[in-house]
Amino acid sequence: MAPSLRPEDEMFLKRLSRGYLVGKDPNAPLFYREEGNKKFQEKDYMGATVLYSKGVSHSRPHTEDTSLCYANRSAALFHLGQHEVSIRMPGVTCLKDIVRAQMHGYPERLQPKMMLRKAECLVLLGRLQEASQTISDLESNFTAKPTLAASQFQILQRTLCRLKMKVQEKENLTETISAALTKAFADMDLREENEQISSASSSVSLCTDPLKGRYLIATKGILPGELLVKEDAFVSVLNPGEMPPLHHGLESKWDTRVTNGDFYCHRCLKHTLAPVPCDGCSYAKYCSQECMQQAWDLYHSIECSLGGLLLTLGVFCHIALRSTLLARFEDAGKVIRNLCGEISNKDTCLPESKNLVQTLSCDLGGESEKNGKTVENPIPGCDINGKYESNYYAVFNLLPHTENHSPEHKFLCALSVSALCRQLEAASSQALTTGPTSSKLKAAVAPALGPELTLWGVAMLRHMLQLQCNAQAITTIQQTGSKEDIITDCRQVRLATGLFPVVSLLNHSCSPNTSVSFVGTVATIRASQQIRKGQEILHCYGPHESRMGVAERQRKLRSQYFFDCTCPACQHEKHRATAGPRWEAFCCHSCRALMQVNLSSPFSTRFVSVMRPLSFELIEQAIQLLLGCQQDAESFLSAEHSVVGEIEDDLAQAYAALGDWQKSATYLQKSLQVVKVRHGPSSVEMGHELFKLAQIFFNGFAVPEALNTIRKAEKVLLVHYGPWNDEIQELQKMKSCLLDLPPVPVGPSV
Repeated sequence: MAPSLRPEDEMFLKRLSRGYLVGKDPNAPLFYREEGNKKFQEKDYMGATVLYSKGVSHSRPHTEDTSLCYANRSAALFHLGQHEVSIRMPGVTCLKDIVRAQMHGYPERLQPKMMLRKAECLVLLGRLQEASQTISDLESNFTAKPTLAASQFQILQRTLCRLKMKVQEKENLTETISAALTKAFADMDLREENEQISSASSSVSLCTDPLKGRYLIATKGILPGELLVKEDAFVSVLNPGEMPPLHHGLESKWDTRVTNGDFYCHRCLKHTLAPVPCDGCSYAKYCSQECMQQAWDLYHSIECSLGGLLLTLGVFCHIALRSTLLARFEDAGKVIRNLCGEISNKDTCLPESKNLVQTLSCDLGGESEKNGKTVENPIPGCDINGKYESNYYAVFNLLPHTENHSPEHKFLCALSVSALCRQLEAASSQALTTGPTSSKLKAAVAPALGPELTLWGVAMLRHMLQLQCNAQAITTIQQTGSKEDIITDCRQVRLATGLFPVVSLLNHSCSPNTSVSFVGTVATIRASQQIRKGQEILHCYGPHESRMGVAERQRKLRSQYFFDCTCPACQHEKHRATAGPRWEAFCCHSCRALMQVNLSSPFSTRFVSVMRPLSFELIEQAIQLLLGCQQDAESFLSAEHSVVGEIEDDLAQAYAALGDWQKSATYLQKSLQVVKVRHGPSSVEMGHELFKLAQIFFNGFAVPEALNTIRKAEKVLLVHYGPWNDEIQELQKMKSCLLDLPPVPVGPSV
């Protein structure tokens, strides 16, 4: 495989890879620290935190640069109020950064300032005994080493006195934690796990069909909101997002832009404001030392030196490599036997591998020996006992659709794997000596870096071909706009890409009966509607009837997944009138009859493009402009057109910014009708819009309307997310607050 790469190809890839700054750079920490200090002075503590984190990532461990970046980040986190967030988290982010700064050699001359911050943080957290001890230690140190100037000493004394008073004020208070927080994940576990399929509910069963392949059906009646699958990704890779440009000069060498990689753990995808970087590279960041060590032991010891190449080759190539690295921790013999079956020339299997395969008592391929007879496994991916587990064997049995991929796609995949294998060969010795060491790791990596590299290359190529049809986008809900906004809005963003063997069993429907959501690397699939016994469990691969017409859906599914969709939604749309959906419909200005118009025409594109570039700095002017757009839109767009809904939504936001809650609610209720027509009354989109309406009623003290809307929003969102969702938690807080209000006195009737 490796000789297919010409020397000029290798040089080209190396030039591209060098454009990604994934190594440590001793000059970068000072730059990022100074940029962070500027943000700190401007009171942009979030921006400062990100820049200090970038400084930590580029610093070598146990240097003053690292310690200073950690210390500065602790100050930014303190101002962000991390002491409050940390009460409901395992550990205290701000305090952890102070400890990290000390571990990496924080200068003695600066210790008093940081210890004061530590004491203040402990006081605010209610950890009064530790705060008192820290204050006492500070006083003792100042007495023993009076190195401060008189003015500085006086400031310090005043600060210490203030902290002592805070300790005395709080010593009778006890820290309480909301009962809701302790059971936030109460329903996260499956009530009764399936004996046939790991990570699945007992309400589903695995079947197979010559045409449909493997699929899941309901073994009993299922209610909306019931948890059907809860599966941790076998493998996942954080999407790099917007990456820095290739640098050609010092002015663009260090990038200050923010990506998801700055806020999410590269192993578990947990959101974090204080990432811990890999000791060997500046790209990989983690939520804790524990996550960093686990990633190193499982795969990052090999990936660390390949960061630039992996970013150049893309996420699919990265997932293919990581999948094979994780396979080493399962039955290596089983993996090798499957790989040998993939290679047409059986001589490529080494004698040692053949001997190992022959001694296996476990089945790996489609058959095995049992009581002297050959037993065939009826369903690919299941073990000899017929159980389907979320492991490498199941991943390996996902269909690669080799015969359907274009020659160009297969060539690019093979070329990428070839480049990766060449680099693995060259970096094998370095990978075992860089960063943390583990005897278990050294024993496990031998097959991957030894003479059987060709076999692992075949596995990587298979995985790259599998990913087009089997990769799952791992998404998260992110708030749009500022946290200070009165009415919060949100959007779904792609955070990572992963492989979920059990989720991959679900077939597609353009109108599915399930809803998928994610907590970190864990996918949860819930019934979005009532499902009858014997009915198939269906998932949407992306093309949904509420987002695109049947022709576009069919084209996308055929090009990416190689099948023609025959779901009820497609069948219904094919047989109805040729008019498009109501949310894309134009209408006659005179009689209001719907018309068929080509939406890709320049006129419609220009009209739609002017709807949303509005800044609400001058809200009154923005409202007048929006009202003009609304009047124009109503003259030739249907009342349920998505653009009309967007205008109503913008008007609601504008009036909310002015504090006119009644008008805001009126316009948002009109927008809700458009969402209801397009996505359905029980859709997740409807849940988000109801959440916004509940906020408006709550802020306007419309108590009956707020409580009614909260109930509706909870009912919809619970089906899709379960009770741990942030919006549901916020709805419960609003409801609790409203129910605690004294009743409004009713005046005498006139």
